[in-house]
Amino acid sequence: MIINYLGGQFVKIQFGDTILAFNPISKDSKLKPAKFGADVVLSSVNHPDMNGIDQVTFGDKKPFTISGPGEYEVKGIFIKGFASESGYDGEKRINTIYTVALEGMNICFLGALNTSELPKEADEGIDAVDILFVPISGDGVLDPAKAYKLAVSIGPKIIIPVNYGDSGDKDALKKFLKEAGENPKPEPKLTLKKKDLEGKEADVVVLERE
Repeated sequence: MIINYLGGQFVKIQFGDTILAFNPISKDSKLKPAKFGADVVLSSVNHPDMNGIDQVTFGDKKPFTISGPGEYEVKGIFIKGFASESGYDGEKRINTIYTVALEGMNICFLGALNTSELPKEADEGIDAVDILFVPISGDGVLDPAKAYKLAVSIGPKIIIPVNYGDSGDKDALKKFLKEAGENPKPEPKLTLKKKDLEGKEADVVVLERE
């Protein structure tokens, strides 16, 4: 599994020939979009910063799009979506938290969540998490302190912060790392196999933006 961060909440995960895109940035966004072909797109909030389906439709890749709560199976990938709240960009919005079972690992993507506790359905429905993506900017989403506290309570092996530097608290990443008591060197990408997770407990990984 190879994980790349493309700014905002835009995350690309590739395993073999299959590509997942989480919250792709639209060409109508003020954020910088990236274009590639994806097999599956997961959009947490209907906002140009996170609904750029057109940007990940490329070549012979016409992605299966998921944009709300429910249970899905695509290409042997099991996905669950849980409804939650967001105040992204100053408006009350519906946010979808996603879990994805992939290569024997469980991924949880919180999207633009702004509540310091998981909704009951999500709390009960999310299995043991290996990799957690958490928003930290405080701009209608979790602020650094609440983000770290919630992340640790979920109990992942790896925590990857997203949604910082573009809006909200400009020092969000620095504050988040201070809460974590860590200062990892940013990595251009994260390559993982299940065995790499052994012994890890809420380890923070910072990914450079592509």
